[in-house]
Amino acid sequence: MLLRLILPLLILAPTVAAASEPVIALIIDDLGYRYTEGARAARLPGPVVCAVLPGTPQGEALAELANANGKEVLLHMPMQSMNADLRQEPGVMSIDDTRLRFAHRLASSLGSVPHAIGLNGHRGSLLTRHPGYMRWLMNELDDRKLLFVDSYTTHHSVALQLAGEVGVPATRRNVFLDNDASPARIQAEFERLVRLAHRDGSAVAIGHPYPATLEFLEGALPRLDEYKVDLVGIRELIALQTARPAPAPAPEATSLPNRETIR
Repeated sequence: MLLRLILPLLILAPTVAAASEPVIALIIDDLGYRYTEGARAARLPGPVVCAVLPGTPQGEALAELANANGKEVLLHMPMQSMNADLRQEPGVMSIDDTRLRFAHRLASSLGSVPHAIGLNGHRGSLLTRHPGYMRWLMNELDDRKLLFVDSYTTHHSVALQLAGEVGVPATRRNVFLDNDASPARIQAEFERLVRLAHRDGSAVAIGHPYPATLEFLEGALPRLDEYKVDLVGIRELIALQTARPAPAPAPEATSLPNRETIR
């Protein structure tokens, strides 16, 4: 059992000891429908993570481009939401799925997103609160040696807990950069991300390929020394958090449900 817990750290953490400043990871979600915006995200400075929706017209091409630009790729897996009115993405994981169907959806989705090193959820405010389904998911990820990022669209999510129980390297989102995609709010959320990283040692943000988000990041990422934080990939951040567990994040001041409507 001890060896099982240590091996993922040895694989994921070649640079853990070198970290000196607080670190942030940035994930750009919802890639796959529009090539121009997705390509712009894939070319952002530094190790920004690209999360690609499965079964989308440009998903495979954008995953290839992100990988060619040295970016880590995540499968942005659609999961059932509490909001039944939202449009369902291809391959969405549902509470109506059998164990076999659940595994098939994951395998098919992974096949459409090359170079994926792990998974984060698209929506999922219903599915991620169910321990049984999350254990199914973590067992599948564990078998494939993939990591997990909880997009944390509900405070009731048990996904991170189940990842820990199964032994899947995992973390969760702390900040949505562009729930309000106005430049002022993006700036404010980025600054909150930096404050959390300084408080806890690390923090994770999710953004989307909106023009305002991309423009802000294109300007801010080359100036991270001003914020006294380092941008790292999600593998490295998880390894750092595992070696130096952060305090439990404080509850967010803003509500979560609207974040599932972002596209």
